[in-house]
Formats: sequence, structure tokens, C-alpha cells
Amino acid sequence: MVLVSLRGVGAPREVLSSVVDDVGQAVNRNVSGAQLLHELLSAPWLHALLQMYECLLQFQRLMPSPFLPYASGLSHEIMTVIQKVHHPSAEARELYSLLSSPHIQALLSSHDSVAQADYGPLLPPLPDELPEDEEAMRIVCLVKNNQPLGATIRRDEETGEIYIARVIHGGLADRSGLLHPGDMLVEVNGNPVVGLEPEQVIQILINSQGTILFKVIPNAAQSSSSQRPVYMKAMVDYCPLQDSSIPCPDAGMPFSRGDLLEVVDQSDGQWWQARKLPCAVSCAGLIPSASMLKSKQREQWWCQPLQVHTCIRPLTLADDEDDLPHPDDKRILTDEANSDVTDGIYLAGFRRSFRLWRRTSFRRRRQSCTSCSPSSSALSTPYEEVALYQRSPQENHRLIILVGASGVGVTELRKRLIKLNPSTFQGPVPHTTRPISAGEQTGREYHFVTKELFEYMVCNHRFVEYGEYKGHLYGTSIDAIDDVLRRGRMCIIDVEPHSIPPLRTRKLKPYVIFIKAPGPERLRQSRRDAGLITHYSVNRAFTEDDFVELEEVSWLMEGKYRQFFDCVLVNDDLQDACIQLCSIIQQAQEEPQWIPVSWTRAEE
Repeated sequence: MVLVSLRGVGAPREVLSSVVDDVGQAVNRNVSGAQLLHELLSAPWLHALLQMYECLLQFQRLMPSPFLPYASGLSHEIMTVIQKVHHPSAEARELYSLLSSPHIQALLSSHDSVAQADYGPLLPPLPDELPEDEEAMRIVCLVKNNQPLGATIRRDEETGEIYIARVIHGGLADRSGLLHPGDMLVEVNGNPVVGLEPEQVIQILINSQGTILFKVIPNAAQSSSSQRPVYMKAMVDYCPLQDSSIPCPDAGMPFSRGDLLEVVDQSDGQWWQARKLPCAVSCAGLIPSASMLKSKQREQWWCQPLQVHTCIRPLTLADDEDDLPHPDDKRILTDEANSDVTDGIYLAGFRRSFRLWRRTSFRRRRQSCTSCSPSSSALSTPYEEVALYQRSPQENHRLIILVGASGVGVTELRKRLIKLNPSTFQGPVPHTTRPISAGEQTGREYHFVTKELFEYMVCNHRFVEYGEYKGHLYGTSIDAIDDVLRRGRMCIIDVEPHSIPPLRTRKLKPYVIFIKAPGPERLRQSRRDAGLITHYSVNRAFTEDDFVELEEVSWLMEGKYRQFFDCVLVNDDLQDACIQLCSIIQQAQEEPQWIPVSWTRAEE
């Protein structure tokens, strides 16, 4: 009853004080529940609330009203009087200057609008009777600037009517919220468009400057549902200017392998709307849907059956010269490694026999083109849905994969990285069928296994890479990688790029770093004193043919496999590149990264 009656009381705080006093006396008399009520009414928040209530009541009683509803008129009268004075004082001239300034004039005009409650235009009343069959017409006014309208149109061939085909997300039409897919265009700037070709309507829009006035009949079946953006990585290249089937080439968005796309509209089964991230513009562009791009890629492949693919280069005698004996060279290659132990920890995977089988295997594999077939993953999945992933401390570290052309410094970078902190970084111990030598230990230099066991592991797809050198089999197994990760270390491997797809699993979550060759001049300068390891010599000096091959292979490798690369590192200085590599790996393990959505889903 007390609180209800407060609204009609002039001083609620005084009433509350008297109520507190009365309740206090009740507490002294041990009245039941009085203590609780006393604490409630003594609360500071209640006092503050009542104080605000008093202020609102006072404002309601003394609501401010404009002293003069025509302040602009008064200012003009004052300026007229000052102009009539022959020798106005300095104060009068200053007052005249202030009142005539645009800012003061705008302020006074706004004051008059508020004082007169003139907040909007007066619209004429609707007629009492409207024909039932008359379609509602919408008049849309847009101000054209340097950016495009952000909508495409289509023509109904039977009726000749022009319709809005799609509204580009983030464009001028989309931001206005006044044009929607399916709306019928009746007029553009007073020009009837029914029966015109889309090109003629576009020409009217191009010639229009400033304000554009549309008359449209809204689409009755207009959908207001908004789509959730989907993030995808492009696995192929696309250029809209080379695509004859795109509805509007100017609205198309080109992209390259590895680009991150924010797909904002998939309502059209053939053409999606997307932006490239990081986003430089707000307006989206048209890209082919996954199914359409897949069919385009297949058509492009099969219409060029006789084309010699860029990944093929015939195996020449120069390529295979390392397999031949070299009688004049006195530095015969052995399998010794003098620096494979750091801080008491053996650095596995750097024996020369293991590195050389890969070099031989790569050179011979260049005769084949199996990796370019239409059944490759790039054609089966032109887009790969991705999501941001943050590794938790309880999870294993992500597998770090280094990729690069032979001679670019991948092996040396990996070795320096592991030597830098062998308790954190480690490589997997390879498998081999060659006999164990004196001083070697199984599980340290190699896992020495029989040929039968090795072939059994090959049949069960347990190897990331494997091959043969001088009659013995060598390979890197998935089990050896798992063993490093289970021990809480970061596993660093370097593989040929064709071996990346099998490693892209939810369990390993690999982070791929492409080691790129520097520019031609810097490449020759930085490798002037470096050497190559071949089958017959150690530290052979780089030749001009070596430089040309390194540049060519590096370029081809990046062009074909960059959709799998998470980062590109240019190795123009070994020490600086090693420092950058450490930083990149730390970010890969500790900061959010984009990974395929399939890696984030729980195993079923």
C-alpha cells in the first residue's frame, strides 16, 4: 500500500524516511518480518530509484517549451538591423558574422523544426476506393556514385518484362533494401523498359548520373530469410572474364587456388555470391557454384586431350646423370652423418641414403602425369569448407610439413630448426630394408625391417612416402609421425607435394609451409658458396642449369599445389628464414587458423 501511494506524493523520499522510522520501531517491538522489510527499504538502490522517479515527475510538470518558434526569422531581423547601421561596432559586426555562418543558420533551422514539431512530410491521403486488380507500384530512388548498382537483370522472353535477377550482397541496391530478386522493372528515370533488351536497360543506367528513379512492381513471393555466411578455400583458379556462361562478367569475382572466400549467398544453384578475405570491398561478386565449377573443370580437361601438361618434362640424360658412376670425383658419397646428435638427442631422417632415394624418385616420377588426372581432389572438390580452429593445450601438436623444390633449402631449414630445440622439434625415424651397420641402432637412425614387413606396410598404406635406392627400400611411416606427436613434440617433416593430400586428416591437422625460391638475382647470390648433394659427390657447386631447374620446379610446385599451402616462406637468407620459420610454427600451434570443417567434427 505504501509503494502504490507513492505516485501521488510530492516527496517520495520523505515518505520513505517516515516508513523506515515506523518499521524501525516495529523491529524494536519484535514484529514478525519487520527486519526484512527494514533492510529492503533501507537499500541504497531503492533510494536512487526514487530519486530518479522524482526527477522524471518534475520534468513532466515542467516540460521545456520553445521560447520562440521562429528563431531563424529573428536572426534575419537582427542581421537586417545591423546592415542598416552606418558604422556598426565591432561587437555588432562579430554578431552579424556569427548569425550569417552556415552552421548557426542550420542550428536555428533545426531548432525551429523541433519547436514546430515539423518532423516529416505530409503525405496525401489514400483514395477511399482502390481497384482490386491494380498491382502495387514501388518508387525507388537511389543515388549513383562511382560504384556499380549491384544488381543483375533478366528478360522474360515471352512477355518482354525485365526482372531483377539477383541483388549482389553488400552492393548499393542491397544496402538500400528496396530492390529484391524477382521485382519487375517498369521504368528507369521515366524511360519504360518493358520490351527492351537487358543491354539497352544497362545502357540507360550507364548514361544516368546522380539520382536514379526506378518504378518497380514488387515480387509477391519475396523471401526475407537471411543466409549464414559459409567460409571456403578455393582449390582451383577461376577468371570470370574467360567464362562465357557467367550472367554478368563485370559482377564476377576472380580467385586463385588457396584464396579464402566468404560465401554470403547460395540461393542460386549455379551462381553463388562471395567475397575474398581479407575483404577490401563490401560488395560481393559472382562465382560458380561447386557443382557448376566441377563440371567446367571436367569440360576444360577433356576438351584438351592432346595438351602436354606443364608438370611433365621428359627425363633426360642430364636428369639421370647422378645415377651413373663418376670416376673423376674423389668424394665418394657414404651414408655417414657427423652432426646427427645435438644435446644428446639423435636427429633422425637426415642420413644421405634416405635423402637420395627421394631425389631419384622425384626425377623419375616426372615422366608420369597421374597426379593431373581429372579424378584429382581439386576437381572433385573445387571448394573446401573451412572454419577457424584453436588448438587446445590437451591436444597433440599439429604436424608441420615443409615443402619446396630440391636445392631451395628445405632440408637445411628443417635440420637447423630441430637442432635449435631438439626437445621441442623432432623428425620421424624412417624405415629401411638395408642391413644395419656398425654403430647404428634400430629405432635411432632407422627402423630396420625386413623387405616382407616393409611391403606389408606399403600394402596397408602405412607410408607417407617410400622408394628404392641401391636395391634397398626407404620410407617415412605414419606410425613414426604419430610416435613423435604422442611424446608431446612438434613433428617436422619435409615431403614431396603430391604426398600432402593423404596427410590431411583430422588426427594430424597438418600445417603446410611452402619454402619458396627468391628472385633470380638473389637466388644466385645466396647460393654462390652453397653446394648440392648428388649420388656421387658431396657439396657440388650450383651450376646455371641447377638454378634454372630450381626456379622452374619451384614455380610449377606453387602453381599446382598452393591450395594446400597455409603459409609461403621465401628463403633468401638461411638464418633469417629459420627465425621466420620458428615464428610461423609458433603461430600455427597457438593462434586460430583456418582448417577444413571436416577436421573439426567429432569422429563417428
